[in-house]
Amino acid sequence: MCHTDDSRAPGPPDPGSVASHGPLVLEAADGNRFAAYRATPGSDGDRGIVILPDIRGLHPFYTDLAQRFAEAGFHSIAIDYFGRSAGVSERDESFEWQEHIPLVTPEHVRSDVGAATEALREDGATSIFTVGFCFGGGHSWRLAATELNLAGVIGFYGRPALLQEVVDHVRSPLLMLIAGADKATPLATFQEVDRELTRAGKEHEMHVYEGAPHSFFDRSFGEWKDACNDAWHRIAEFTERLSG
Repeated sequence: MCHTDDSRAPGPPDPGSVASHGPLVLEAADGNRFAAYRATPGSDGDRGIVILPDIRGLHPFYTDLAQRFAEAGFHSIAIDYFGRSAGVSERDESFEWQEHIPLVTPEHVRSDVGAATEALREDGATSIFTVGFCFGGGHSWRLAATELNLAGVIGFYGRPALLQEVVDHVRSPLLMLIAGADKATPLATFQEVDRELTRAGKEHEMHVYEGAPHSFFDRSFGEWKDACNDAWHRIAEFTERLSG
């Protein structure tokens, strides 16, 4: 598990206002109804972002993060993974995600993210990105090889194998933000993925935060404040360059 209910998302530099935010239910093309959380920026902008949580699905860290992305000027939607097996009701920290996470497939994630991108386009976003964390990080990178017409994909400390399976089919630029002291995945594994993407001629950036632990992107980790700020700057530069 990455972030707990006590974790809070670090805010962007120079945050703006949030016009509105709140829960919603979306329906994917395969008929799945799933919980999500939308936040709308107070300023005009054409960037949208779909937030892919860790293995616990939609919980307070990610509803908070949707608002932080709205402060950064993004139309944002954070999604849940478990509509097919657990419904759309709100869940607390006692939720037994271990029973549900094996049932989530890349095809499910792609379908649900597709519904979220459609909702963002209806909100006025024209350049859509994804950002994921841990379980969601790997799935975010993998979405670079789909037909969803994503402007770019971003992942924090994700599962590299999900990307390695589709390297030759990648069509969207990738931003990989890696914890240098991640105990879940050795740094050498990410470095190998970096080489594979380079050999395949795929547009990507990888940045390693030396000494940073898994889940460092958390404002309760005061010692990683500089890393969080740097990650926000990299996300801003990546998305601004690829928008429009």
